Amino acid sequence: MFILMLIIFILGYTMIALEHPLKIDKAASALLTGTVLWGLYALNATGLLDLGLSPSWAMAKTMATDVMTFIKPNVDEVLYNQAWKGTVETASNVMHFVKHDLDHHLVEISEILFFLLGAMTIVETVDQHQGFKLITDRIRTTNKVKLLWVLSILTFFMSATLDNLTTTIVMVALLRKLISDQKTRWFFASMVVLAANAGGAWSPIGDVTTIMLWIGGQITALSIITNVIFPSVVTMVVPLLIITFTVKGEVERPVLDNADEKDFTSHFEQKLLLIMGVCALLFVPVFKTVTHLPPYLGMLFGLGVIWLITEIMHRNKPLEDKRKLTVIGILRKVDVPTIFFFLGILSAVAALQSMGHLNVLAQFLNDNMQNIYAINLVIGVLSAIVDNVPLVAGAMGMYPIVEMGTTGFLSDFVVDGKFWQFLAYCAGTGGSILIIGSAAGVAAMGLEKIDFIWYMKKISLLALVGYLAEYIGLTFNMYLLSMVWGLNGAALIVMMKQLNLSS
Repeated sequence: MFILMLIIFILGYTMIALEHPLKIDKAASALLTGTVLWGLYALNATGLLDLGLSPSWAMAKTMATDVMTFIKPNVDEVLYNQAWKGTVETASNVMHFVKHDLDHHLVEISEILFFLLGAMTIVETVDQHQGFKLITDRIRTTNKVKLLWVLSILTFFMSATLDNLTTTIVMVALLRKLISDQKTRWFFASMVVLAANAGGAWSPIGDVTTIMLWIGGQITALSIITNVIFPSVVTMVVPLLIITFTVKGEVERPVLDNADEKDFTSHFEQKLLLIMGVCALLFVPVFKTVTHLPPYLGMLFGLGVIWLITEIMHRNKPLEDKRKLTVIGILRKVDVPTIFFFLGILSAVAALQSMGHLNVLAQFLNDNMQNIYAINLVIGVLSAIVDNVPLVAGAMGMYPIVEMGTTGFLSDFVVDGKFWQFLAYCAGTGGSILIIGSAAGVAAMGLEKIDFIWYMKKISLLALVGYLAEYIGLTFNMYLLSMVWGLNGAALIVMMKQLNLSS
């Protein structure tokens, strides 16, 4: 059964990767995979747990033993029943443990889903108010190279501020207004995917994988920004430099007919919603830092403020216009299948984590690759074949966060350790190698009907070169940071000597 669960997971992933040839939405495949795995786990829990590979089961057994040995003999029965009896029951009743394990994973998954739902709703509200139009209307050039640089840089920073999925959706919509030729639009949309994934890798809210690591406590906002931004820039710039010397000519803009379009919002409303949307998203890290509460609550707070203001702003408008502009109407346009996809795939990974499959993989990597860079490079390449979300979820399950001061191989697994930072980069950018390897790529593929084989021929090599070029970025970034700290330290010593505080 242990092997069968792994086979089902692989089959489910194959269906997700072949979403377009099979014409089956990936959300359906992900939900089916997740529920089947948990069903098999529940039906065969006794035999599977007896294998001794489940880390959560081993932890539950250890806690129950400690309770029975050290706590129960030293506390009264009332206190034991209130505080500790459930721990012993969880370790003694297999089905009770499975349900408890599922509830534990559901809490973590829900935090990510509510965060995404809030972010997607805010972005869709800004877009519906034509807030992004204030940015896109300023793009005038038709030169292919200039336009690529402008769009890539814009995508890079928008992805960091928003997220790579929604940024890609916005930019693809923009491309339809800027470029008429389909193949040219495919090329530009593919470069948008590269820039979006690179931009999302260095921001705590820029990519689902960085969101997961941030919420999970593996990284902090300041650390991921300062340590990963330069490698991400290198990943975007290297392919652009290659294209600069190979692509020539002008883009042909489509003829836009605005005769039938109706302005539902004023210029003031467009500007207000753009500012509010960006501020709401930027407020999330501040909220987490100040309150120490999960980031999804900060996102929902921002959504609540925008919801309230839009209700007040449009309360006197005709009902037809109000339905298009208020959050109630906009919620109908939110990409719900994407939410269900993440629910299904994260549930599937959680099942493998609970059963110990990820521990087996971690042990294999530890035995054969005692190198965090090699491990993460493998994860990044694998994220091009499948989706980066389960791979990061798997890595989070495979490797625990260790305490500061740990020595040896595990010293890179502390909070803000090199492993987690490099994982954020590799998982975020490695998915660009194939178009099915990231949420941004899948979105662009679906919106523009980009051919999988065409992407492999035209873009994959560029993405791979940019992905591997990160070593240059990482090396330079470490040198730069060490030089900055060194200069600051030297300046401090000089100042201390001048003040006669140091000999």
